[in-house]
Amino acid sequence: MKLAEALILRSDYQKRIEQLRNRLIQNARVQEGDDPVEEPEELADELADLLKKLKHLIQNINRTNLHTEFDNTQSLADVLTSRDLIGQERQIYSDILEHATMRQDRYSRSEIKFVTTINAKETQKHIDQLAQKYRLLDVKIQELNWKTDLIEK
Repeated sequence: MKLAEALILRSDYQKRIEQLRNRLIQNARVQEGDDPVEEPEELADELADLLKKLKHLIQNINRTNLHTEFDNTQSLADVLTSRDLIGQERQIYSDILEHATMRQDRYSRSEIKFVTTINAKETQKHIDQLAQKYRLLDVKIQELNWKTDLIEK
């Protein structure tokens, strides 16, 4: 199995776990005298089995990321960390820019006036650079994911 396939399977497992969670909640309590639509014990067993499979899959994905060379100096795990931090930095600056450029209407001169303390144009330029850096790195990561075999243990 390729690493990319394992990542897709991980996403599927996570969605199924969320669905099982919701079904368990819906069947955890019923009106007196009624039977649950589904047996909570069976759902709980299915959930436990799926969580066990997800744990094993995530461990294999993490092992693969750690042992896969991205370039001469970094593993795939290192680059994933870098990409995530670039994304987080981009989000922070986007939030700052949104807050700083929020329009505030004043109805009279006596109302408090707010001023922007950052250079919006430069901040937007920085956000755009981070977004481009993120996209380029993500494309390389995705390509490597489809070329890399999952290390299974």
